[in-house]
Amino acid sequence: MTATPLEEVDVVDVVVVGGGIVGLSIGWRAAAAGRSVVVCDPAPGGGASRAAAGMLAPVSEARAAEGPLARLGLASLRRWPGFADELVADAGLAGTEDLGLRREGTLQVAFDDDDRRALEELAGVHRELGLDSELLGARRCRELVPLLSPMVRAGLLVPSDWQVDPRRVLRALIGALGARGGGLRAQGVRAVRATAGGELWGVELDDATCLEAAAVVLAPGVGVDRIGGVVADLRLPVRPVKGEILRLRAAPGDEVLPMTVRASVKGQPVYLVPRLDGEVVVGATMQEAGADTAVRAGGVLELLRAAIELVPGLGELALEETLAAARPTTPDNGPLLGPTSLVGLHVAAGHYRGGVLLAPVSADAVLAGLGAGEMPVEASPFDAGRYS
Repeated sequence: MTATPLEEVDVVDVVVVGGGIVGLSIGWRAAAAGRSVVVCDPAPGGGASRAAAGMLAPVSEARAAEGPLARLGLASLRRWPGFADELVADAGLAGTEDLGLRREGTLQVAFDDDDRRALEELAGVHRELGLDSELLGARRCRELVPLLSPMVRAGLLVPSDWQVDPRRVLRALIGALGARGGGLRAQGVRAVRATAGGELWGVELDDATCLEAAAVVLAPGVGVDRIGGVVADLRLPVRPVKGEILRLRAAPGDEVLPMTVRASVKGQPVYLVPRLDGEVVVGATMQEAGADTAVRAGGVLELLRAAIELVPGLGELALEETLAAARPTTPDNGPLLGPTSLVGLHVAAGHYRGGVLLAPVSADAVLAGLGAGEMPVEASPFDAGRYS
């Protein structure tokens, strides 16, 4: 994705480090609040955001031990309609369909008795957390998704799950940032600098130029540990988890899936996310592989085998793209949000698989620290300094 041009800027209100969906959302919202903003990233709109499937699925992702994270996801999902409407308006788009926004829900299916029991346990977790889901028999599953394998035994319908196309959202955010007067610089940040008196000064870029700023927001995905200066004094335990993902393409006019489908097929978790334009996203593997983002042949095989067993008709689709990205995660799988111990330095990092879902609430949390709103109460368990 090509970065928008930026006039020479020496002093700004806010520098956002990271041009993924979270960083761009923060930059756009800060610019809309009247701040002068520069978003810095060597490849704006790339990284894990570009590889993401775009599921807005806090209920499907909810687990018993992660109640606070589910509540954060639900708070962000509630923000998505307004977020999408404002983004469409600022980016000059026709409507939210230009973001690939779909609201049909998610069907999670079971292949055997063990899978069925797992779905029943998940439904119990949903009840405990007050979340909406419904257990279905095999016949009802195939009424909803006719091309499902006849091996499917049961399902769990989550009607409140949505999805967007992250690549469309990224393009819209870059356009909206520019429309609000924000800048985008295709440079990484080498270091965050403070004065001799210990006050935040600004950032040093990879090309050795500097930007002075009243506030700096760290939203670089897995790159936090590569930023020097005062960042090295903070404890921000963000590590990469590799994920491989595939994109299939149906013939024009063919609808393979009417909604997102998830399953575990012979131990391989898989999800199928259909786009309005005939694309089907198949994901995703999880591997502790450091910064490696090479696509493994075995990873592609695992995903294709599981996807085709789940929906046999996918075997006729074109394999359009294979890619891998490093998801940024923390020890408790929750993001780091808000101000740090250094006044003016803020964090929005470690979103793991939830960056697209959590972009609106993350932007609100950071803007509250910048004095442009109220901190979402659901964000309080994810304080940026909780590992200090």
